[in-house]
Amino acid sequence: MVLKKGEIIENLPLNDTTENTYSLFIPKEFSMDKRWPLLLVTDTKGEEKSALSMFVMAAEKEGYVLAAPKLSDTLSLTKNMLVTSGTIKRITEMLPIHTDRIYAAGQDSGGQLASLVPILIKAVNGAISINASLANRELINMKEPFHFIAIVNKENYRYPYTLTDAKLLDQFKFPNQVLLYDGDGEWPGVAYLEKAMQLFTLDAMGRNRIPKDTLYMEKAFKKDIAHLNQLGKIGDLLWKEQYITEMMSMYRAMKNMDSLRSVQRDLRRSKEYKVMKRAENAAFLQENMLKEDYQYYMDEDLYTHNYNNLGWWKYQKTEIEKFIDGGKPFEKQMGHRLKGFVNALAEDNISIEMAEEVVDENALAFLYMLKTILEPGNYEYYLKTISLSAKNDDFGTSLFYLEELLKKGFKDKEKLYNIEHTALFRIMPEFNEMVSKYLDDARYHIKIEEN
Repeated sequence: MVLKKGEIIENLPLNDTTENTYSLFIPKEFSMDKRWPLLLVTDTKGEEKSALSMFVMAAEKEGYVLAAPKLSDTLSLTKNMLVTSGTIKRITEMLPIHTDRIYAAGQDSGGQLASLVPILIKAVNGAISINASLANRELINMKEPFHFIAIVNKENYRYPYTLTDAKLLDQFKFPNQVLLYDGDGEWPGVAYLEKAMQLFTLDAMGRNRIPKDTLYMEKAFKKDIAHLNQLGKIGDLLWKEQYITEMMSMYRAMKNMDSLRSVQRDLRRSKEYKVMKRAENAAFLQENMLKEDYQYYMDEDLYTHNYNNLGWWKYQKTEIEKFIDGGKPFEKQMGHRLKGFVNALAEDNISIEMAEEVVDENALAFLYMLKTILEPGNYEYYLKTISLSAKNDDFGTSLFYLEELLKKGFKDKEKLYNIEHTALFRIMPEFNEMVSKYLDDARYHIKIEEN
C-alpha cells in the first residue's frame, strides 16, 4: 500500500472481509522513525472526508496523523464503536503511532460521539468536542480518566451544558479545558483546533509521555499571555478570567502559576468583573426558566395535538428575536442559545416520533408547522406539512402552507409536483391557481363544465 503524505486518502479498507472503510491523512513531515499522535475524527452524517479536512491545517502544524472511520447515525453505538476500534487497530499496525496519544474529535453529534470514544475504547486518551456536551455522564468511570477539551461558541445552546460538564470533570479530577469562541459559525477557526491539539501535546509532556520541549512550551505560553492581554483590551473580563483558569490547568505541571493566580484574584475583585458576572448569571437564570417553559409546553402540545398554541410559539419566537436584536450582550447571547435550543427540541421530537413503531401523525404535523415558524426560510418543513396534510385529506391546511411556501420565494415547480401524498391535491383547481399566481404557469389546467 502506498500512502501519500499531505493528502486525504479515502475509502481505505479496514480488512479484507468487511466493507468498513476509513479516510486517512498523514502530515507532510511524517517519517517512520518516530511515533506520532493519532486523532480520530468522528462524523455520523456520511461526511467523514469533509469533517477530517477541517483538521488538516492544524494537524500539519501540530504534527498529528488524522483518521476518520466511516460511521453512520443509522448504526448502533456498538457498531460505530467497533468500526472506530477497528480503525485504531488497523492504523497502529501500519504506522508508528504513539499508543498513549490517541484521541477523538468531532462536531455536534460527532462531538458527542467523540466524548464517548475514550469511555468505551480504553486505547483512546482524550476527546475534542466542538459545540457538543458530554453524551452520557453516567458512563464516566472515575478510575479511568481521560482528557476532555470542549470548544464551544458562547451563542450555542450547549454552552451552559458545557460549563456544567467542566465542573463535573473538575470534581472527578479529569484534565479538561473549555475554549470559547465568538461568532455565528458552527466551526471555530483553525487556531482553536491547533490549540486543542497543542493542549494534548502539552499534557503528554507534563505526564512524561514524550520529552519536554522547553521552546515549544514557552512559545505556547507567550501566545496564551498575548491572548489574555487581547481579552483585557476588548473588555471581556469574564472570558479573560475563564481563560486564566484554563491556562493554570494547562501549565501547572510545567510552570509556577502564582503570578497568573494573582491576576485572576485581582480581576475577580474588580467592580467591572462583578457587574459582568451578575449580568451573565441573570441571563443564565432567565434562560433556564424559559427552557423549562419551552420543554413543558412542547410536551403538552404534542400530547394534546394543540395546534391552537402555534400562535404562542410564534410570539415566543418574536420575544427571542428581541433578545438577539437588543443591546445587552449577555441577553443577545442568551437569545441565540434559546433559538438554537427550541429548534433542537423540535428536531429531537421529530426524530423521536419518526422512530415510533406507530407514528403519531398529528404530533408530527404540529412539529412540522412549528418548524415553519422557527425556521421560516427552511422550505423542507413547508413541503413536509403540505405532504402530511394532503395525506390526511386536509387540503385547506395544505393550500395554506403551499401559499406560505411560495410567498417565501420557493421556485422549484418540479419539486412541487412531486410532493409525496399529493396526487389528488395537485389536480385540484386551487392548487394550480396558486402555482399560476406565484410561478406564472401551472402544469394542470382544470376546466369545470356545467350541465
